[in-house]
Amino acid sequence: MSEFMCERKEMMSTSKWISGKRSPNMRLKLAAVVAGLGVAATVVSGCDASTPAAGASTPATMSTSAMAHGANTDAEVKLYTAQRNLWSQHMEWTYSTVNAFFHDQKALQPTVDRLLQNQRDIGTAFAAYYGPDKGKQLTALLTTHINDAVPVLKAAQAGDKAGLQSAMNAWYANAKQVADFLSSLNSGSWPVVDSEAMWHEHIDQTAAYAVDILKNDFTGAIRDYGKAEEHMASMADMYSEGIIKQSPDKFTG
Repeated sequence: MSEFMCERKEMMSTSKWISGKRSPNMRLKLAAVVAGLGVAATVVSGCDASTPAAGASTPATMSTSAMAHGANTDAEVKLYTAQRNLWSQHMEWTYSTVNAFFHDQKALQPTVDRLLQNQRDIGTAFAAYYGPDKGKQLTALLTTHINDAVPVLKAAQAGDKAGLQSAMNAWYANAKQVADFLSSLNSGSWPVVDSEAMWHEHIDQTAAYAVDILKNDFTGAIRDYGKAEEHMASMADMYSEGIIKQSPDKFTG
């Protein structure tokens, strides 16, 4: 891994992970779509949108990310790689689940199962640094994060504006819980205000491409997914950098 041995850069403050301008409130966008559609989206024949690969923006590779953040040991490179992999899977299987919900019910349960496995994998990864109990708590919160998306999709598909508002409120509330929990593990690197902003934006961006998929606008879905993918890659790097800063002894050699 000698190609990754480079001079460590000064740790970036967490605020640098936050985009300069917050996304528009996706509850308004969803409500507008629901008002316009009012019915379930129809299946697009001959269009395979189960994954957003074609045309999606591509974040920096795991190795490039590690180099950019000054990773100077194999252990640090491994962490950056593992975190990028876990959170990219979170994105990929969420997109696939949303698409299956609207357009391919036969694929829905296996896809949801794989997405839920990803939440367990993330919890296990954090448990390595914060203990098994914290890992299980994170998995539980992330599982709720996935489950709370279901009422949002159902309400949007049914044109239920009141139900949509209630479901979105619950989804944002859970995102705040996830953000606050992660901040409690490493408040020095992941302050509450920044952590909450990151997770709020994640919900905004997920809602954006979910709206596109509901409307059968797969060009828009790929575009908006790309933005969400880049945001999640930054979040993954933030977690890696924070863990290394908090536990440098685990990354020596």
